[in-house]
Amino acid sequence: MKFLHKEDELKELTYEDVFLMPQLSSIASRMEVDLSPQNGGGMTIPIVVANMTAVSGRRMAETVTRRGGIVVLPQDMSLDRIEEIVKYVKKCHHLFETPVVVREHESVQSALNLIHKRAHKAIVVVDELNKPVGIFTEADVRHKDKFTKIEAVMTTDLVTVPSYATPEDIFTVLEEKRLSIVPVVNQDGTLAGVMTKKGALRAKIYKPAVNQNGELLTAVAVGVNRDLEVTTQKLLELGVDTIVLDTAHGHQEKMIRAVKKVREIIGPHRTLVAGNIVSEEAAHDLCKAGANVLKVGVGPGAMCITRMMTGVGRPQFSAVLKTAEVAKQYGAQVWADGGVKHPRDVALAISAGASAVMVGSWFAGTYESPADAMKDEQGRLYKENFGMASNRAVIDRNIKFSSYDSAMKQYFEEGISNSKLYLKPGSESVEDIIDTITAGIRSSCTYAGARSITELSEKAIIGVQSTAGYKEGKPVSESW
Repeated sequence: MKFLHKEDELKELTYEDVFLMPQLSSIASRMEVDLSPQNGGGMTIPIVVANMTAVSGRRMAETVTRRGGIVVLPQDMSLDRIEEIVKYVKKCHHLFETPVVVREHESVQSALNLIHKRAHKAIVVVDELNKPVGIFTEADVRHKDKFTKIEAVMTTDLVTVPSYATPEDIFTVLEEKRLSIVPVVNQDGTLAGVMTKKGALRAKIYKPAVNQNGELLTAVAVGVNRDLEVTTQKLLELGVDTIVLDTAHGHQEKMIRAVKKVREIIGPHRTLVAGNIVSEEAAHDLCKAGANVLKVGVGPGAMCITRMMTGVGRPQFSAVLKTAEVAKQYGAQVWADGGVKHPRDVALAISAGASAVMVGSWFAGTYESPADAMKDEQGRLYKENFGMASNRAVIDRNIKFSSYDSAMKQYFEEGISNSKLYLKPGSESVEDIIDTITAGIRSSCTYAGARSITELSEKAIIGVQSTAGYKEGKPVSESW
């Protein structure tokens, strides 16, 4: 990457301060662009879901990883819960989507409680042998009693497709039958999964993120105050692919010791992420200690108030640019953590040298985030979000401590404890947002004449703009 004007190299910049210059391009199609991160360990798109309790869970992990990204499970989770999720994700089908399932004798209310757990907006009704016998949607129960049994209201004129069908075949069935979803069945008639039109298209556009054993990738965050030896060994036994050593201030002696210790345990080749940092010196220290991915960003997150509380941090574009320059010397990578609000921000982070971008709050208001979807007075769906340094997160994280010690820790909160995020029409699913992000990156690459995101970071020409310049590029619609 280079700056359009040399004097801009000395400025501290964030994403809104900069823009990407178009260049001569020979790329005929956006689909020619390779979105795989360099040394991504199996990732095929540059998207990492941040280790936030309100964002990263089982549904998010399988959905995002199926499309090529990776999800970092939060450090607040118990090892039992981590084991449950890791085993589940590694068994998930690479192509078919996981259905929401109920039995025919269950009530309509039971089904309504589950239907917003997935973006399908439909539930597959199965018998005692796990064979599909019906489909249920909210439209089936308008003006019906919520305690009615599912079998009385479900659609029984069922179309299924065999598990050996290709995405194109499944799309054709959905198109011809005018269906929104179709159950996929094994040879014995049992339910293998479901597929939608969008799912059939995505199955051709994306490749799942898998390890050398062909399993979907998993990642877990570990706090530096945890019993590192026991925790790391347990994660290795579970087959966790990536360990993320995570603390708000990553440039501290405790982190450096933790990186060295964990690197000894996991060996030289497994991915070890450490952060958060923003300086060149911190990048040197963590890379020398054994980290091969740096988690970069202090204060840019939507739920973070660190900069307002402390004045500490660094504008995110410059933080990524400077730490990536150091990481490159060690053969390491940078994950840009926080500050992305639009696809352009992801492209700019990659231009600055990030191999992948971490997304948190942007994904919190989706069907796949762990929280239950709730309705406001107008019937609009929303979910609750909170920062990982907030009072709420601190209480959850320190529940094992005495009331006095826990109260002391709450004194130093640096995050927002509660925020409503409405499910935006057209972007209710994390996959909808991933579609938008990856489409934006592909277009950025074609404008810059880059055939891969690695080439984008090499070819990018970055200009610095005024606030008015940034505002000029925004559409009139406030949704952007």
